[in-house]
Amino acid sequence: MKQIIQNIFGLRKDVGLNFYLADFVFRKILRQNANTKWAIHYTSTLISPENISRGKNVYPGDSPGNFIEAVNGISIGDYTNIGPNVGILSANHHLIDNTQHSPAPPIKIGSFCWIGMNAVILPGVELGDFTVVGAGAVVSKSFAEGYCVLGGTPAGVIKTLDKAACEAFRKTKYAAG
Repeated sequence: MKQIIQNIFGLRKDVGLNFYLADFVFRKILRQNANTKWAIHYTSTLISPENISRGKNVYPGDSPGNFIEAVNGISIGDYTNIGPNVGILSANHHLIDNTQHSPAPPIKIGSFCWIGMNAVILPGVELGDFTVVGAGAVVSKSFAEGYCVLGGTPAGVIKTLDKAACEAFRKTKYAAG
């Protein structure tokens, strides 16, 4: 029965129907995150979701406790995952008038990235494809070349990934589908 309902309504199979029920109650009835065009976890907050461009199989805010602020824009590539309690902040408050946001370049997150639990990505950061951000890392500068694991505060490269293995994975049926 569950699969029939998922197929009829085009729902994701990796989350339960209770996820969609909670999303309906919080987003459609209680109007929390009402401007978001995709289902998100009821404990997550998206500010300016209209400024988020997302790739294939990407659902910012579907993990619990995410805080994603997209005033200056955020783009997220295909098959990128965002763990629980992640903060992605595209704008800082003005240093004098905290009712205003300071302009900054948009955040760009590549394809096949993983942002670990409690990580924070700050304004203007660019992360290349296959970048893994370790749990609790604070990313304050760009790592546009990708193919690496970041960790620490401020985040730095703690491991380089095998680019050939990453590219072979990109070509798999899973990634191509």
